[in-house]
Amino acid sequence: MNRIRKTALLVTFFIILVLTFAIAEKQESFNPYVDSAGTITLPPDFRSTWAYLGTWVVTSQIAAGPEQNKMSHANGIHEVFTQPESLKAYQKTGSWPDGAVLILEVRPVQWDDLPTGHVMYAGDEIEISVMAKDSTNRFNGHANWGGGWGWGLFKAADHQTNASQDHKIDCLGCHEVAKDTDWVFIQGYPALR
Repeated sequence: MNRIRKTALLVTFFIILVLTFAIAEKQESFNPYVDSAGTITLPPDFRSTWAYLGTWVVTSQIAAGPEQNKMSHANGIHEVFTQPESLKAYQKTGSWPDGAVLILEVRPVQWDDLPTGHVMYAGDEIEISVMAKDSTNRFNGHANWGGGWGWGLFKAADHQTNASQDHKIDCLGCHEVAKDTDWVFIQGYPALR
């Protein structure tokens, strides 16, 4: 009887261990920057460890979105990053893999006259946009998820809180013209051509 109990305890422990690893693997398999409720967090190490895709320079305030009176809030230098494995997958297939993250960091254009000439350079960060690929529509009905992506907006003063309340209002105004390329402006990224 004692041996049966020990065996039963050992089997139970093994089952719990296997289930724990399976649950942890399932949670981590989608994206480490998205929790089970669909809350997106800003990856802390993207500047030093992620792949650089390209830079956009937005130099003037032009009408943005469907309303012609709305001015672009994102003037400046836009630098874009993704995980190295997501870049490799895109280069191989022409599509973003499930869980891929794209980061767009916006900094104002600074001007100066130096001995080399009149220069422009990136100032202090204004905001960071995050897109997380969701090819299975995991968060249907969540205001910051749709079109195959999760959408996040983080202001320089608060990297902990997603400032986007609704991706249709806060994000798609700029991305609408890139709908045919999975909402991503791929023409600006030499690594994707």
